Amino acid sequence: MIRSMTGFGRSQDILDGMSISVEIKSVNHRYFDFSCRVPRSYGFLEEKLKTYIQTLVARGKIECYVSIEALEIDECIVNVNHSLAAGYIEALKEISERYNLPDDITVSSVAKYHDIFSVHKSEADEERIWNAVKTIADKAIASFVAMREKEGEKLKDDILSRCDTILSNVSFIEERSPETVKEYNEKLLERMKTVLGDVQVDEQRLLTEAAIYADKIAVAEETVRLRSHIAQMHEFMDSTVAIGRKMDFLIQEFNREANTIGSKAQDVEIAKKVIDIKAEIEKIREQVQNIE
Repeated sequence: MIRSMTGFGRSQDILDGMSISVEIKSVNHRYFDFSCRVPRSYGFLEEKLKTYIQTLVARGKIECYVSIEALEIDECIVNVNHSLAAGYIEALKEISERYNLPDDITVSSVAKYHDIFSVHKSEADEERIWNAVKTIADKAIASFVAMREKEGEKLKDDILSRCDTILSNVSFIEERSPETVKEYNEKLLERMKTVLGDVQVDEQRLLTEAAIYADKIAVAEETVRLRSHIAQMHEFMDSTVAIGRKMDFLIQEFNREANTIGSKAQDVEIAKKVIDIKAEIEKIREQVQNIE
């Protein structure tokens, strides 16, 4: 099943004492390009998410946003810098004596000097946090991938429809090409009769000229290869792996055959069909740019 490179998924839940939300979205990109925003204290999650998502997504510019709010306060230890606290108290007493101010030193007044305290939180259990985030991320990714697959089905239907249009034009060219040789032969005979008058026309020379013309405008090889490329495109549509880049290369082959047919065409009707084919190829190329 082919996938579009455009997708969005979001999930939010409370798990293991944390309110967690994960949002993931993507747009077109030639390669896998990942960026992630997580709370600063949970920076270790970025690489884990990148590695995990890369196992599920092959291409696209992917942006991931993670929000984590701890609902349970982790155990904290508050330490006091007694040397610094003593220094502050002595300084306050000195000010009181020197300037004859009331000595109103209290615990509350000393506590205003925040640098005498240091707070140590218990170390975060990274594995526990990652397991919780991954559980929520799985739901967001499932929604994200489902959207890419749904868009991929639309792209598939459009591309195959355009391939059918190309095949229809190819069939016309294959039928029309021999007719152009016959018409050329008839016109050549008429011109020779006009020029030579009653002189006998050299039929062998006429056949030679017609054969040279037929070889010059022959497009059978190109139409056969174009049909083969379209058959390969159908095979790609049933692929279970990312095939966007391969399809991109295949479209270049489509275009090459169409250009060759166009350069050989000596007929207005065939030239019109080549233009139609190239228009469809360009539309397919635009759609392929969206495929993972």
